[in-house]
Amino acid sequence: MVKINEEEYKKEFGIISSDKSKTEKALQHALDIRKFEIELYWKRAAYFWTLIAAAFAGYFAILGSTKLKDNEYLAFIVGCIGLLFTWAWFLVNRGSKFWQENWENHVDMLEDTVTGPLYKTVLQRPNDSDLFENFITGPLSISVSKVNQLVSLFTLCIWIVLICITLPEMNLSFPPSIKHWIVAFITILFGVLMIWKGKTYKGPYAHIATKRNTEIQHLAVNQTQGISNGE
Repeated sequence: MVKINEEEYKKEFGIISSDKSKTEKALQHALDIRKFEIELYWKRAAYFWTLIAAAFAGYFAILGSTKLKDNEYLAFIVGCIGLLFTWAWFLVNRGSKFWQENWENHVDMLEDTVTGPLYKTVLQRPNDSDLFENFITGPLSISVSKVNQLVSLFTLCIWIVLICITLPEMNLSFPPSIKHWIVAFITILFGVLMIWKGKTYKGPYAHIATKRNTEIQHLAVNQTQGISNGE
């Protein structure tokens, strides 16, 4: 990937040229993709909440069951699943925020010559003398995505506590069983892989193209005549 400066950016998107149609199209695309990224953000959140809620339900159902053997170990497995889902949600939140901010930064750069600094200008009410209005019912400059990020982090901590509850009593003479170590290792391994190998590819984009040739095979003359005669 090649870094560019502000002048090169403005030249690429027609900001410093006399033709502003390129800038207008770029701004419209940036606004549309930003809106799309926000929609995807909440769809992903709903997807992960469904998985995490199912893991919570399964965890407590297993612990409360009287028909299952080794309840605590099974609950430990479900707890590790819930932990991994929540860790994935935490990382996906950060990834979604990265791309959302990417398009917001494009809007910041492109809007001045098209609409003026509309997106960068914030209008808000002045402080009210009513303290209840100021601190309870009034608006507050809070990042919704950051709050969601903190919720995912809180849920991650809850899963750690629930997993610890299911572990047997441990000391030097009675270490955790091998089956607990296997599940814990797999959970940690995939958690590390998500942040290590799950990053966006930033290497060279030299594409390899292949084209498939398709044609109709020509039949011999005697074969064609045989087909027309019904042979």
